[in-house]
Amino acid sequence: MESRINLFTNPVAGSFVKRLTMASKVISDSTLPAATHELVKIRASQINGCGYCTDMHTKDAAHAGETALRLNLVAAWPEATVFTEAERAALALTEEATRIGDGRAVSDEVWQEVRKHYDDDQISALIAAIATINAWNRMNVIARTPAGDYEPGQWG
Repeated sequence: MESRINLFTNPVAGSFVKRLTMASKVISDSTLPAATHELVKIRASQINGCGYCTDMHTKDAAHAGETALRLNLVAAWPEATVFTEAERAALALTEEATRIGDGRAVSDEVWQEVRKHYDDDQISALIAAIATINAWNRMNVIARTPAGDYEPGQWG
């Protein structure tokens, strides 16, 4: 697959990418566990069919010490026993929030589970993480950014 446009070299897209990267730093600097942040990015990217982001975040997570077992089960997280209750709540929120375009909303049940496991700052970081990865996914899917060549830590 060939990219339609290079999001990193085009001046307008590059400027937006730079700002989106800076916005993501707020999430990385928060108290949201890094492993949870990676799981959220992987799951949203799978749902959105973004090969580039799925490639990037599975490689980054593995590089940070995430196990192959957990990475392989992200797509089937509801049936998997390898995620904590807090991670499951974050994945459920990711699932519902990423699918809001399908005419669904985030359910009160999922929200209550998230509230049980995360404080307001972590919830804010979760919401920001979900919104940000969905923006990245859409940009890369539209541009047809090819997957497979990403190296862990390549972008920072």
